[in-house]
Amino acid sequence: MPFLALVLVFVAAPLLAQGRVLVITNAQLIDGARGAFASNAAVVIRDGKIAEVVTGAYSAPAGAEVIDARGRYVLPGLIDVHTHVSNFAAARRALESGVTTIRSASTNNYQDISLREAVRNGVIPGPDVVASGVFVSPDLGESMLADPRLTKIPGRVTTEAAMREVVRINLDRGVDYIKTRGTERAGLPGTDPRKQTYTATELGWVVSEAAKKGVPVMAHAHGDEGAYAAVQAGVKSIEHGTFLAESTLRLMKEKGVFLVPTYITVVDLTQPGGDYDDPILTLRGRFMLPVLGETVRRAHRLGVRIATGADTNYGEESLSRVSGEVASLVELGLTPLEALRAATTTAADLLGLGDKVGQIKAGFEADLILVESNPLTDIRALSDVLVVVSNGRIGLNRTPFSAAR
Repeated sequence: MPFLALVLVFVAAPLLAQGRVLVITNAQLIDGARGAFASNAAVVIRDGKIAEVVTGAYSAPAGAEVIDARGRYVLPGLIDVHTHVSNFAAARRALESGVTTIRSASTNNYQDISLREAVRNGVIPGPDVVASGVFVSPDLGESMLADPRLTKIPGRVTTEAAMREVVRINLDRGVDYIKTRGTERAGLPGTDPRKQTYTATELGWVVSEAAKKGVPVMAHAHGDEGAYAAVQAGVKSIEHGTFLAESTLRLMKEKGVFLVPTYITVVDLTQPGGDYDDPILTLRGRFMLPVLGETVRRAHRLGVRIATGADTNYGEESLSRVSGEVASLVELGLTPLEALRAATTTAADLLGLGDKVGQIKAGFEADLILVESNPLTDIRALSDVLVVVSNGRIGLNRTPFSAAR
């Protein structure tokens, strides 16, 4: 299908379902709050929300659209709290992977804000977007073209005035989160991910400016010194966290700071193809992967809350998905239920949405997925999503498999 046709289908599809009642019947229900909590159940959806959950015999109301789960498993939609989605096609790929809510970890030109509004206005079925706008980083690069005011900032973004100004411009554009950095990147051959970029004082300027509008801050930080400074400054989450020391993890636990390890992205560094395909990065990834794995294990033992992020733009070549991150968390010692929570209830709490998404519960947003088998038995079931419902709209439905007679 040509790209334009794909976009038109993606944009038009949800409008067909407005005003209808949707019912998923004959389902087994699992969520992060309760585990497997119901069988032979029906989930009734009205006006984009879960109206009721019924167990036992149930007859759908006349005119309702019905999806027969046939004993398969219904779960809350997955949450990706570290993405770089910037167009309709990428949003579609995220949605079809089972992701119904994303937190942008920056886009160059505020595309995340426009995508957020497109979902809110019913133009596309999802995923819902928590937007962070432009990265507060020493070098804005071409991101300064996102807003003329950014071009007026002299030199690098390292002074208090410059850092606060970038935050203010982001807030004026309507972001939900601010992203800044404590260290350099892992995904560029010429940078060292352990190298600190901003001090605790400097990061404090970002946090305090964002707090004027009640907006939380996330911090990119692989290295320990930069991450510790970010935690001291009051950020809400540490993104990546490869080289975190025990003292930093303990401070995160004390302050309630979340860890978003994006482990699946470091897996991607070690393999050909995907979002990264460079021999220097491959070698770097092979060194970093076991280090990050041990950091995740220590964070889990200490009780640091872990949330899932795939750190991808969901491009055509991307291999990173939240389902893979969840499976990796199980390999690193979390139980399947704990890993599922990282992708639902814990991630929702990080986004301040814990009372709206992440559970199959009356009054919550109707963000649901259907999978073939029980992910609490085999977590790989999340990699093959059959149905996606976002805000009560069907974004994907591969069932039934039988031919019509």
